[in-house]
Amino acid sequence: MPEPADEKGWAPLDPGMSGESPDPPAQRPPMPGPPPPPVPQPPVQQQPLPQAPVPQAPAAGWTWPADQHAQQAPPAPMQPPYYGAQPYQGAPPYQGQYAAPDQPPYGPYAPQGFAGYGPPPPKGPWTVGPPPGTPFHRMARTPLHRWWRPLAGSVAIVLAGMALAVGMMIAGMVVRVVATGDAPDISGSDTDTLFGNSTADLAFNLATIAIFLPMALLAAWLLQRRRPGTLASVAGRLRGRWLLTCCGLALAFCAVSYASSIIASAFVDDSSSGGEHWVGWGRFVPAAIVIVLLVPLQSSAEEVVFRGWLLQAVGACALENRTGRVGRALSAVFRTPWPGIVIGSAAFTSLHGYTGWGILDIFVFGAIAAWLATRTGGLESGIALHVFNNLLAFLGPAAVGQLDIDQGDVPWQYVVADIVPMVLYAAAVVWLARRKRIQTVTQAPGDAAGVDAPALDAEPELASRAE
Repeated sequence: MPEPADEKGWAPLDPGMSGESPDPPAQRPPMPGPPPPPVPQPPVQQQPLPQAPVPQAPAAGWTWPADQHAQQAPPAPMQPPYYGAQPYQGAPPYQGQYAAPDQPPYGPYAPQGFAGYGPPPPKGPWTVGPPPGTPFHRMARTPLHRWWRPLAGSVAIVLAGMALAVGMMIAGMVVRVVATGDAPDISGSDTDTLFGNSTADLAFNLATIAIFLPMALLAAWLLQRRRPGTLASVAGRLRGRWLLTCCGLALAFCAVSYASSIIASAFVDDSSSGGEHWVGWGRFVPAAIVIVLLVPLQSSAEEVVFRGWLLQAVGACALENRTGRVGRALSAVFRTPWPGIVIGSAAFTSLHGYTGWGILDIFVFGAIAAWLATRTGGLESGIALHVFNNLLAFLGPAAVGQLDIDQGDVPWQYVVADIVPMVLYAAAVVWLARRKRIQTVTQAPGDAAGVDAPALDAEPELASRAE
């Protein structure tokens, strides 16, 4: 219905006569309500695959015509609809001519062994032992062995031991100056004594030799990266019960050696003896205490350095990679313990002041101790022999006031009287080691080790086969 006109007679046009469309009515938001039920969809039916006709056997002399439809692949079966994005599989690696080589997961500059974030991989042990079946003289031949390790260790032992000996001498002189107020006279006639007291000088001399014991143990641990106990035996430690057994044999050696020296003195015209007398307990007891405390350390140090470190250092140089007739011959020789026995005994003899037949006595002593180390798999027999021999050599002169052992020429009668008991001692040790089934080569970590371990033959030919 048209609206009434205004006072001038104009009236608005009807809605249908104007070019403008009326405003649509305001749309109300739909009222919330339950969602409509889902419309059931008809199941997707699988279309059967077309079956190719089964050809019949043609008649003789007739061939099938080319069938175009038989060569076409059958259509793929219909798959159910998949709504969603396909997972990204990644681009295949480039396999062309200029493909990049394989790199570690974090680039070529990643640290060695770095596998990403997280806890670092556990580090291996610092010390590495020799393989099972290794004889004593080859104990330094571990998987970490390099040709320079025995050489660097030998130089380090000598330099460190000498530096500590000089430090001990300076400290002793300072103590003497503080205690007495007198400085040692190194330019006059009193050059035979450093501290003005023969007992103090004896203690210093024994201590300077004993200081090489920890140096050898540290060299084995730091430079060769093996247990220091491998210098003592194939069990990696000093075998206590076997050491006590060898001490009993060493006491018997001292008794036989003392008796043989008395017999030998009857055939020697020695005019230097005869004026000795007992010095009394006041002078003997301090010297005896120093001897009893320091001689075991001094003797053990010499055994560890010469029959332990040096014997094994030479035994580690097996020359296994040598070729040719001469190279194979040298390799066969250096696999045996004899090069280490000879070199170690010569070095041991050079540090003593004996002359004449005395050189032979010291060389045979070192060779027997080294040979026993290879036959018994450790230094226990050599330490026992060395300790009791030195105790007898130091305590006897100390009882008559002679603390400085005269290392000069020795008559051959005394040398024979000393070598015969050593040979008897070596024979008794080898016999008892076989009877007690002493371990002579290294064993696997899980096997039993020690005195009660199963017997392992210590023949040199078996040792060479165990390489």
